[in-house]
Amino acid sequence: MPTVTGPQREPAQTPSEADPAVAGLTVGLGGPSGRFARLSSSWWTPLRIALAVCTITFGLGVLQKAPCMEAGWDRQSWRPFKALCYSDIGFLYQERGFAEGNRPFLDTGNYPVLEYPVLTGGFMEVAAQLTWVITGDPKKDLTVEQKRDTAGVFFLVNTVLLFLCALLIVGLTVATARGVEKRPGAARGQPLDALYVAAAPALALTSTINWDLFAVALTAGAMFAWSRGKPIWFGVLLGLGTAAKFYPFLLLGPLLIVCIRGRKLWPWIQATVAAAVAWGLVNAPIYLLAKNEWLSFWQFNDERESDYGSIWYVLKLAKHEVADVNQLNIVIFAGLCLSIAILGLMAPRPPRFAQLAFLVVAAFLLINKVYSPQYVLWLLPLVALARPRLRDWLIWQACECFYWMLVWMHLAQFLAPGDPQVPDRIYWLSVILRMAGTLWLMLVVARDILLPENDPVRHGDVVDDPSDGVRSRARADLATA
Repeated sequence: MPTVTGPQREPAQTPSEADPAVAGLTVGLGGPSGRFARLSSSWWTPLRIALAVCTITFGLGVLQKAPCMEAGWDRQSWRPFKALCYSDIGFLYQERGFAEGNRPFLDTGNYPVLEYPVLTGGFMEVAAQLTWVITGDPKKDLTVEQKRDTAGVFFLVNTVLLFLCALLIVGLTVATARGVEKRPGAARGQPLDALYVAAAPALALTSTINWDLFAVALTAGAMFAWSRGKPIWFGVLLGLGTAAKFYPFLLLGPLLIVCIRGRKLWPWIQATVAAAVAWGLVNAPIYLLAKNEWLSFWQFNDERESDYGSIWYVLKLAKHEVADVNQLNIVIFAGLCLSIAILGLMAPRPPRFAQLAFLVVAAFLLINKVYSPQYVLWLLPLVALARPRLRDWLIWQACECFYWMLVWMHLAQFLAPGDPQVPDRIYWLSVILRMAGTLWLMLVVARDILLPENDPVRHGDVVDDPSDGVRSRARADLATA
């Protein structure tokens, strides 16, 4: 059988070579990197650079939370919102029974049931156990001040664990962006694209607001597994991610489109079954032991009204409240997903998995009835893989950071006009700008799918996707047959 040939992988480029916006910024610094400036000959590999940048970014974020740590996570003080340092972590330790040594879901008491998925509850329990090793027996009677002190320890323990998650996300994004070497027809891997995660201002500002980085790390692991042609491991990690946060489940839709275009449905079936089994195994024990407590997460999200950050909340503030947001959300999101599916099926070349995954998750966040500031973390690795371009990334990050600042100002009532009858329109503007930044990225990614020559990851006639190991492996097998 004749050998099938295809475009050969070219050496990875530095950002100043690949991105015109980055090249423009280097004019005063000597210009873009030359042919002798290769990272492969340096100790500073792309992975080490990205991890170092992530460490600095995350550290700045921890420093930004210092006013709240100093105040002892006192919800009654002025600091959480006015100092822009609010975090659920320190407060929920005191308000969900952890300070008294109770286990999530299984122990009941004079506090609300934990309104989080099972695996996130497990993450919190691990952090609580480590906290108790440091602070001593939580069952003993503690004063309010002592509980705040232990909440501070709990926050620091979680900070360390979430920092490890951040490093893992960056490392996995480096590996996924790099692709698999020596496969015919493969696009050029750009491992330094992970800097769009590691250097993101949103990572510093939102990484310790909640536990979302844990789910993002599992999802990044799933993307890496798929890039290495392992659909079962992809499914396992995606199922675990869904047990920590709902959104990873959304990636199964884009994956179906990718597999249909690749004419290989079996990997999708493997991934879906593995995801369902992993999710079920994690959730089954809590469901059997504490069904009502397990249901609390689903009931909370079903009954929750339109809330901060959403267009529905802005409409409510503007006295144009939508009656049934849940039903309308489902209809609009289904329509957006159908449009993305048609785009993926009709595109001139098979779209990359990261592109479709980003579009679906971004669409979900665009119309969801709540948008907490840390939800931006869901998109960070997807943006780095789908649209690694500085200009678009800066526009998006600026919109997200503006919203992050304004939501705390809104909660602190700093932006409230003197007349109580006059609405807080600058907060409305921040929500609209946040949505506009996300929509901008969605439009340029959709354009890249329709016009593959604009795709910053693919080059020339390259067809393959460095983050799709299943399709790449099939092409490699055909080339060596």
